[in-house]
Amino acid sequence: MTTEHARLVAALRELRAGAGLSLAALSERTAYSKSSWERYLNGKSLPPRQAVRELCRLANEPDGRLLALWEIAESHWSGRAVAPAPAPTPPADESPRPQPQESPPAGTGRRRLSRGRLLVVLASAYTVIVGGAAALLFLLLPGSGSGSEAQEDESLPASIPFSLAPQCHGAACEGRDPMRLICGIGPDTLASYRTATGAHVELRHSKKCGASWARIWWTEIGDRLDVTAGGPTHTVRIKNKDDAATFIYTEMTEVRPGSTVRACFRPASADGERECFEARVGGAATTTRPPSPAVASGLRE
Repeated sequence: MTTEHARLVAALRELRAGAGLSLAALSERTAYSKSSWERYLNGKSLPPRQAVRELCRLANEPDGRLLALWEIAESHWSGRAVAPAPAPTPPADESPRPQPQESPPAGTGRRRLSRGRLLVVLASAYTVIVGGAAALLFLLLPGSGSGSEAQEDESLPASIPFSLAPQCHGAACEGRDPMRLICGIGPDTLASYRTATGAHVELRHSKKCGASWARIWWTEIGDRLDVTAGGPTHTVRIKNKDDAATFIYTEMTEVRPGSTVRACFRPASADGERECFEARVGGAATTTRPPSPAVASGLRE
């Protein structure tokens, strides 16, 4: 599984867990079977684009970010991302020059494999051997066959050829990507905020990672979001239309129970004002809308 496919799987699993959707529910409410969803969420096969859209619909989440991840994963899965560049075309007024032919070395009647071709053959043989061993190991693993839905759900992490456990905790997560470090599976939402421009901001928290971050969507190019928990401030900026059409995440900041996490949004417009809100780790989740002009000075700086 490629890194890009792994990120897509992590995002799909986060979405499914957050929406509380079982494999049976996914099968009943989409055109894809329970076993198909098990393969998609296991990383055994790449889901169709429509399956990703269906999961976003059921979870009531915008599909832009997940579809962007799918496009990247699909390009690596299909090999399009590593397609060789076409050979340069000679100028119109210059015909291709014939390449000199090399005669085989004297004294030999058989063709020799070039060093590069020999490496390719050896690599292919190694891939076949390793792939066969991996397939045999998978067949011998307990729980790899059919079973109850609960058994399928519990077997998902064990079936993936890499760990989906969080890859950092506390200070080790500071300034790092929550999705790449697998902290984005099943996080808590500490607070939600809608800005005066219509952008939506959420403060997220992973208890397993001991870290928080902020995510934003419905943005405009040039918008900026900061997050801090009393330590370093991590910033993300909307750079292009692709960013504006998807979820964008800040890097993580270390938190502990009782820590106060603060997010500040600054719109792209020159006359826009900064809007900030806070949430406490372990406190009740809150949803906030832009304040009225009479109290705006308490939140805008």
